[in-house]
Amino acid sequence: MSMLAPTLQAFFTERLIGQRQASPHTIAAYRDTLRLLLSFAAQHTSRPPSMLDVDDLDAPLIGAFLDHLEHERGNTVRTRNARLAAVRSLFRYAALKHPEHAATIQRVLAIPAKRTDQALVTFLTGPELQALLDAPDQSTWIGRRDHALILLAAQTGLRVSELLGLSCGDIQLGAGAHVNCLGKGRKQRITPLTKQTVDVIRAWIRERAGQPDEPLFTTSTGRKLSRDALEHRLAKHAATAATACPSLATKTITPHVLRHTAAMRLLHADVDTTVIALWLGHEQIQTTQIYLHADLAIKQKALDRTTPPNTRPGRYQPTDLILKFLDAL
Repeated sequence: MSMLAPTLQAFFTERLIGQRQASPHTIAAYRDTLRLLLSFAAQHTSRPPSMLDVDDLDAPLIGAFLDHLEHERGNTVRTRNARLAAVRSLFRYAALKHPEHAATIQRVLAIPAKRTDQALVTFLTGPELQALLDAPDQSTWIGRRDHALILLAAQTGLRVSELLGLSCGDIQLGAGAHVNCLGKGRKQRITPLTKQTVDVIRAWIRERAGQPDEPLFTTSTGRKLSRDALEHRLAKHAATAATACPSLATKTITPHVLRHTAAMRLLHADVDTTVIALWLGHEQIQTTQIYLHADLAIKQKALDRTTPPNTRPGRYQPTDLILKFLDAL
C-alpha cells in the first residue's frame, strides 16, 4: 500500500469529519469524486488504486481526468469545477503530510477552474406559484403533504437538504412563528413564517402526529422523504398545474426554483439584498446579486425612476472643409 492510501483515509476521517465537521452530502460528493479519480488513474497507470502514489496523480493526469468528465461522462462545466474543488481540497491536505511531493502538489493546485456562463435563474410568478399550490389533490394525505411542502419551500426559500432535514420540533408556531434549520456550512438559521404558512403547517403537523425528533415530511410508509421523491412529486404537480397556467410548461420546476421564487418575492417587496442574503443563508452577498440580474421588472422600475435626457433626433452634417483642415493640423 502506498503513502497516498492512508493520507486519503485521514483526509476523510480527520479533516472532513473530525475538523471541518462536513455534512454527509459534502462527504458523499468528495467520496464520489475521488472514487472516479482513482479509477481513472488506475486505468491510465495500470496500477491498482491502493498502490497509487501522489506523483501518479500529477497535473497532466488531473487535467486528463477533468477532460474525461466533460467529454466522455458528459458532465457540465459546473460539475467539472466541483470535482476539481474536491481534488484541490485533498491536495491541500496532502501538502501538510507529504512536503517531499510539494512540486507535484503545487502544480495540481495551480489548475484553474473553468469559466462558465452565468445563466439567469428560473423563478415562478404569482399566478404560476398559485397554480402549483393548487395542483396537489388535498383530499388525499399525500396531496396535503405536498401542498404544505411546496408552500413552506416557496415562502422560506430553504434548500432542499434543509427542507427534507426538518423535524417536527424545528417548527415553532406560537408567537413569532418560525422554522429553525441547520443550513449549509453547519450554520443555524431561523426563518419567520407568514400567517398563511402557519395555518397550513399547523394543520399538517396535527395530521402528521409525529414526535419532535421525527421528520416533518415523510413517505406514506413513514420514511424520510428523499430528494428524488420530492423532485418526482414536483414534476408531477408542475405538469398538472401547466393545464391551468400554460407558462409553467416552459419551465423546469425543481426544489431550487422554489428557493429562487422565495428570493424574488422578497426582492419585489423591496427587501434589501443584505436581508435576502441572511434569509437564504448566503455566505457572501454577491451570491444574492443573481436575482437582480434575473428580473426585468426591477430593471424597468429603475429605468422609470430616471429622467431621460432631453434630446431629439438629428441629421449628420459634414464638417466644413476649412474647419476640417484646421482640425487636422
